Amino acid sequence: MKKFVILPDVTCDLSEELRKRFDIEYVKGHIVFPDNIEREGVLEWKYCTREEFYKALKSNPNAYSTSPANIDEFKEAFVKYIKEGYDVLSLTISSALSGTYNFALKARDLALEEYPDAKIICIDSQRYSNGFGLIAIWASLLREEGKSIEEVAELIEKNKNNFHEMGWLDDLSFVAKKGRLSNSKAFFGTLIGIKPLGEFNHQGLTTVLGKAKGEKKAYQAILNYISKTIENPSEQIILIAQTNHMKQALEFKEMLNEKFHPKEIIINDVFPSCGINVGPGLMAAFYMGKPISEDLKAETDIMNEVLQK
Repeated sequence: MKKFVILPDVTCDLSEELRKRFDIEYVKGHIVFPDNIEREGVLEWKYCTREEFYKALKSNPNAYSTSPANIDEFKEAFVKYIKEGYDVLSLTISSALSGTYNFALKARDLALEEYPDAKIICIDSQRYSNGFGLIAIWASLLREEGKSIEEVAELIEKNKNNFHEMGWLDDLSFVAKKGRLSNSKAFFGTLIGIKPLGEFNHQGLTTVLGKAKGEKKAYQAILNYISKTIENPSEQIILIAQTNHMKQALEFKEMLNEKFHPKEIIINDVFPSCGINVGPGLMAAFYMGKPISEDLKAETDIMNEVLQK
């Protein structure tokens, strides 16, 4: 069986430590800072610290912008690994949020014109940030089990709608402005003391299912929601994403460990390429569970139930 590389784009938000551990590469993007200089979008704090970035972003959110790797850059990445003897499993941010998937498809076609015997499979993750990253980690674990590139791709396609997000974001204006929030009219902006609780929909947009007053009630609602939607937690790696909410993420990690005893919980960053579109104040868990309903009715009913307790 031929070896294959797992190649997500930069919006997977996997740190260098996680990429090394799970043998995952990535395709860089582009990012413009307030100085109007375009730089590589990378998965590291290359240009500033996490704290500096989110402080500056909060004060001047419109001064930042991002763009994905272009078709030629995707092709270059594909060809690099083809020349090294690999097949390529390309994973991209949800096509509902970006044109990256189409760029990857066009790059695949160009690469195959030159290397017709190569194998390149492109998958629209229908997720972004740590939800997308968790899919890439799962793909790596499947590869370690000895599954072929075709088997891994098939399993991702069948199960990508089982990847959940649950947590809060203090200021919804960032995700709403960037098109990553599906019901911004109902829950827009910063609400003092209110924690909007968000879940992925089918396309990978964050959807606010309800709101809790204060962190204590928010934690309880989140834990109860996860308990009704997660499957086989003892076999799972759970990611916690935070954007300058490390204190809360550490507390949340302890709660998740106590309640679910998962295989592992990893607190992970949201790097600038996604952070610009998410903003400061995120604290959320990403995990595998029951399939998310197409209209989110089941998930909304669950949230309403846990909030009423």
